[in-house]
This record gives sequence, structure tokens and C-alpha cells, in this order.
Amino acid sequence: MPKPHIIAVVNQKGGTGKTTTTVNLGRAIAEFGKKVLLMDLDPQGSLSYYLGANSNVWSISDVILEDISFHNALIQRENMHIIPADVTLADLELSLVNYQGREQIVKKMIEQHAQEYDYILIDCSPSLSILTVNALVAAHSIIIPLQMEVLSMHGLELILETIEQVKKTVNPELQIMGILILMYNIRRRITQEVHNHIKKTYNFVPIFQTHIRTDVKLVEAPSFGKSVFEYAPQSNGAEDYLNLAREIIAKEAMS
Repeated sequence: MPKPHIIAVVNQKGGTGKTTTTVNLGRAIAEFGKKVLLMDLDPQGSLSYYLGANSNVWSISDVILEDISFHNALIQRENMHIIPADVTLADLELSLVNYQGREQIVKKMIEQHAQEYDYILIDCSPSLSILTVNALVAAHSIIIPLQMEVLSMHGLELILETIEQVKKTVNPELQIMGILILMYNIRRRITQEVHNHIKKTYNFVPIFQTHIRTDVKLVEAPSFGKSVFEYAPQSNGAEDYLNLAREIIAKEAMS
């Protein structure tokens, strides 16, 4: 896999754990001495808020519009670099509708600074927007977070169709790294039912061996502007995301 490994965290349904995964997986990868950039590509700015980066003067919108340099927009948190987003990203998205080459804008921005990082994780908006397409065009791999609830599967078919379209048209190298199972609780019957349904219905899609267990510490951590590693380093959530990072790094070493 070329340096850096660019991973888009995508699900077209909201509330599936995309931001939680982007933040804590990024932090876990940094634990292994890797240089990590988190990119907020959601106009809601959830990732930026999560890590207290939402008060920055500059955002990714300013970088795309070339009002400021990439490095001036960066914020450092917990041994990671973050390029934040805010509501101006929604206005920018509207202005891109008639822009030639609009699907390539984020990719071109990343390419100018790619060699500074080992991993770039992109937190995508919960919709099939031009910004999400930009993330898919820029990425090498995709992680699809999926909670063990029936409604969370609603967006899975949509994102799989979108990925196929992107592969056919603008990014043939794009690969699904895996479905990431969240809110895993083996004692809940629904967990087993949804898990079995995914394995049977989508047996052509990889599923990570690591499952992210239900953990209240993952829910509480954003209130303190911290990853779970800073907030509750001995928690199940920290252990699980560390195992996920280990699994991803091992996959890359074998590729």
C-alpha cells in the first residue's frame, strides 16, 4: 500500500459511529508510532467538536478554496494532526456543483502533503454528497462502521452500490477494508441476529475480526474533548480500537 494509507470511514446513515471510529482508530494507530492525519469532511464538524478543534480560525473549506495553506489549518491533538470542518463546508459543497473536476478536489489537496503521514483517516458526512464522493476518490480503503441494530443496516446497501460506481468510474483501486461491527454485546439477541444476517447476506464483503464492544466510555469521551485513550485508557473501548489498529497495520504489512 502506498504511503500514506488513506482510509475513508463511510456510512450513509447517521449515528453509526463514524466519528467515534475515526477519532479512536486514528489515536490507536498513533500509539504504534505512525504519523496520523484526521480529516473532517462533514459540514456538521462532529470530529472537530469531538477533539475540541471546532474553534479553529481556519477550516478545510479555506484550504480547498486556497485562502490559506494546508499547514495553517492544522491542529494537533493527542499526537495527531487534524484538519477541521465547520458549516462553511456545506456552502462550499453547493458551489462545487458546476465545478469541473469537482470529484478530485480533496484528492489533489491530499496529494500535495501525502508524504508527511503514514495514515490519513477521513470522517465522511452521513449522505451521498459530493464531499463523500471526494473522500471515496481520494481513498485507498473504506471502513464501514455498523452498529448491531436493524436500522443501522439501512445504509449498507446504498454505500456498497456507491462504492461500485466509484470503482467503475473514477477510482478502480478502491477497496473495502471491512465492515466494522460496533456496539457488540454477545448477550443481546439482536447482536447475534444482525451479525449473522450480515455474514450471510454480504459474505462478499470483509468483516473485521475485531468488534467494538458496547462501552459507555466511548459515549462519554467526546464530552471532555478527548479520545477514549485519554479519557479511559483501561476501558473496553480503548482495548478494542487498539486491537483494530493492530489488525489494520498487520493487513497492510501483508499486502
